[in-house]
Amino acid sequence: MASRLPPTPTVGVESPRWQSRLMRPGLVGLLIVGAIPLLAPLVWTVSTSLKPEFDVFKLPPTLIPETIRWQNYVDIFELAPFAQQYWNSIYIAAVNVIGTLVVSSLAGYALARLRFPGRGLILPILLMALLLPEEVTIVPLFALMSQLGWVGTHLPLLIEPIFGVPTVVGTFLMRQFFLTLPRDLADAGRVDGLSEFGVFRRVALPLARPALATLAVLTFLGSWNSFLVPLVFTSGVDTLQTLPVALTQYTDTDGTPFFALQMAATTLSIIPVVVVFLFAQRYIVEGIARSGIKG
Repeated sequence: MASRLPPTPTVGVESPRWQSRLMRPGLVGLLIVGAIPLLAPLVWTVSTSLKPEFDVFKLPPTLIPETIRWQNYVDIFELAPFAQQYWNSIYIAAVNVIGTLVVSSLAGYALARLRFPGRGLILPILLMALLLPEEVTIVPLFALMSQLGWVGTHLPLLIEPIFGVPTVVGTFLMRQFFLTLPRDLADAGRVDGLSEFGVFRRVALPLARPALATLAVLTFLGSWNSFLVPLVFTSGVDTLQTLPVALTQYTDTDGTPFFALQMAATTLSIIPVVVVFLFAQRYIVEGIARSGIKG
């Protein structure tokens, strides 16, 4: 019987495990260096929010305030209805997210799975809407809302995103996702007696959670940062304004901005964005990766 010889050691070749151990510190260091320019504006915003106004333009600039002024966070509520404006942004963003998810998921599923006349033309026509900048569409939109008597209310901010650009992007995203789902799943649902809407609700929609979470984050960010539409339809009414418009109101009588107060309000406005991102971050990469595979 032939004896088993021990394996010949490989000379000069490192184990993949050792290579990964050597590469990991370098990758972590590279990520830290890359994160510095991204985190620097946030750190500077928080730092400025804690400074007295006369220290904002002090030379040389200081990252850590010599005198920490927490009163800035109190003043933003006393000089303007900041709490009401904060709530306006939250509930408008929530309505936009829910409405966009409902309309985009239904439309995306119809374009991906149903067969009907003109199906191939609908998506290109919708995507053409993305070529029009918001500054162009705001004029006919204002004329329409004036005819409806909705100027000076939140209705334009609630209705326009659901049937506007966010839903167009969402419809495309959801269509691409539904195209990646195997048709056998839908066929199995039909065999079990599900209607087309039942297949959508019980089979396709639960599998679309990554895409829905990604769309929810994108829609929330778009609504939260929207400036032009709230400025046009809520101008002059402080209690109707959203945060992007409200941040411009912290000025002196001659129009000079109170930068410390603006940075304090900006710091508070970042909190919901961070919360939403942390809640949905595990779905974002997966949702984007699984969408756009098929045309």
